[in-house]
Amino acid sequence: MHLARIQTNQGPAVARIANQTASVLDLSGTGLHSLSQLLSDHRLVELAGELPTASTPIPLDAVNWLPPIDDQEVWAAGVTYKRSQTARMEESEAAASCYDRVYTAARPELFFKATPNRCSGHHGLLRIRSDATWNVPEPELTLVLSNKGKIVGYTVGNDMSSRDIEGDNPLYLPQAKVYNQCCGLGPWITLADAMPAREEIGIHLKIVRNNQTVFSGETSVSQMARQLEDLVQWLIRDNDLPNGAFMLTGTGVVPDSSFTLAKDDTVLISIDGIGTLVNTIVQG
Repeated sequence: MHLARIQTNQGPAVARIANQTASVLDLSGTGLHSLSQLLSDHRLVELAGELPTASTPIPLDAVNWLPPIDDQEVWAAGVTYKRSQTARMEESEAAASCYDRVYTAARPELFFKATPNRCSGHHGLLRIRSDATWNVPEPELTLVLSNKGKIVGYTVGNDMSSRDIEGDNPLYLPQAKVYNQCCGLGPWITLADAMPAREEIGIHLKIVRNNQTVFSGETSVSQMARQLEDLVQWLIRDNDLPNGAFMLTGTGVVPDSSFTLAKDDTVLISIDGIGTLVNTIVQG
């Protein structure tokens, strides 16, 4: 089952996705007023499947998509795939030993990625910084966490990164990762019970420029060096999530140093069991 946030004539709404349509859910009488509250409700699966709809279903190609986030934080994990470790070491000779050590350390690399206003949804715009020269998308399976830190769903995430800024000094990581339109989420959330087995989840990236594919790559969640639950346990350690959170889990698909994103590129990220997130690149 999939849940989404969409824009309607009456404003943002929570929708259930089924049969190639989006149906706005009627939350009246539930005591819930947002998608994050629904995701943290112990009746989530029951409510998501049984809530009445408030209008005629909308064909997916006519939907105005919003990122499936309202008031949650967005966090991210790094160096969880071997390719990510290698790429981060390529960025900076001085920082190479740091990334090599964190790949095998008990404590993962976790960092704050975005607030909801910095996120873009399906067919939205993602930004490359005006002061960066080496920019890449990072396709990532993204965990949707309840306010108790439970994995209740999954979505597609794009952890945009300015690799030249981060490579110049690891202390510049927040500037390389956190800025306007720095995070793509969507197109919707697949509830946890509806996902395939983790070892069967593939992640696929394609970048299109002037109607030509200029980069493509793929990996699998089975290639991760860490367990998803382990990442979550480190995130919630001494760290309350009153509204829940989204957690990007790292990337195993990283273009090499000869590639950088350009204005008007189209980035397509597909994850098995969820769907495809499509974004267009702009530059600040």
